[in-house]
Amino acid sequence: MECSNQEEERYYRARKKVEDIKGFYGNLTSYVVVNSGLFILNIITSPGHYWFYWPLLGWGIGVLFHACKVFDLISVFGYDWEERKIKEFMEKENQNQKRDQWQ
Repeated sequence: MECSNQEEERYYRARKKVEDIKGFYGNLTSYVVVNSGLFILNIITSPGHYWFYWPLLGWGIGVLFHACKVFDLISVFGYDWEERKIKEFMEKENQNQKRDQWQ
């Protein structure tokens, strides 16, 4: 029975990871398409004044952070951190329940 639960948990985590990666690629695709359009619009409407790089830079920072989270490039708040925090909170809850039973 325990093995089945572990398999289900592994499947859930793998599925979540795939959904996260899929979401990142959707974000990246939107970034490229929209910013390409903004570049073309900028060149057509005001070729002497370049403003397209502001949304390119702002959204690019967001895409970079998204990539760091999805691909665990910076492990400060990565999957391992989430798992440790979940276990920590579950352990505290167990300790509180045990304490309440003895009182």
